[in-house]
Amino acid sequence: MTADAPGKINLYFEVGSLQPDGYHDVASVYLALGLRERVTLSPADAWSVAVEGSLSLSQLAGVPTGEDNLVVRAAKLVSALAETQPAHPVHFQIDKSVPVAGGMGGGSADAAAALLAANDLYCSGITTTALLEQAGELGADVPFALMGGAAVGTGRGDSLEAIEGVKTTHWVLVPHDGGLSTPSVYQKLDALRESRGLDPATLTAPSIPSGLIEALQSGDAHELAKHIRNDLEECSILAIPELAKTISDGVAAGALVGMVSGSGPTVAFLAESADLAEVIANNLSVLGYEALVTYGPSEGAKLEKN
Repeated sequence: MTADAPGKINLYFEVGSLQPDGYHDVASVYLALGLRERVTLSPADAWSVAVEGSLSLSQLAGVPTGEDNLVVRAAKLVSALAETQPAHPVHFQIDKSVPVAGGMGGGSADAAAALLAANDLYCSGITTTALLEQAGELGADVPFALMGGAAVGTGRGDSLEAIEGVKTTHWVLVPHDGGLSTPSVYQKLDALRESRGLDPATLTAPSIPSGLIEALQSGDAHELAKHIRNDLEECSILAIPELAKTISDGVAAGALVGMVSGSGPTVAFLAESADLAEVIANNLSVLGYEALVTYGPSEGAKLEKN
């Protein structure tokens, strides 16, 4: 059984107070992208994971192939929800197109695809709504990978409200070899705020500007560019300073705006049109960057009948 699910970018990511459980209160706007992860499940005698895809060998090498991979946890979660423990072992074949450890939810997309495929493979009969309610146990981005489209995320980012009527926008992504740990980026942000006299635990509640939603619904890329925000970007650049040059090179290549995606280190560039996205990607390729052209929104996780 095969399913696929989208990677994502956060068009807006405001980080609020550090909570007692160690997570942060956030307000985010997710956009599902045309770059999709494809996961095939087959019954097996033992849990196993194999990885291939269009990414570089160094990127693919960063994907765990043991039972610590989220796809295994997703299948076990389906079995637990169906009350059919122990879960029957499965072999997972993952075809990756979303940069690894790049702040784009590739692992979460794998998990979302695995939830759907395992539900079908095990004949569990769990509704998509029920899977959506439980997906957050696997990670804050997994519910959105199931949902797709565009959405406002609040709380830990997994309390989702769909944004209707979103028009297509065009993007160029530049991955960076070597990932960034999301928890470490958040820790750097807390430390940076403390150094500036702010208490990370008592910040103003984050919110989404109405202008951003309106720009998404109108498809006005120039207006959308005015509202792009990522509170984690500064800390990602402190960890990998060359990301600042990547952003400036992309803007010089024709992008309306560039930003670190999530905790990074992938950089996302907004293009005025599909044709200009290709031009930007070509210009960046000449400079030696790997540049991926894509679009959003894209649909959520879906089954592919074999």
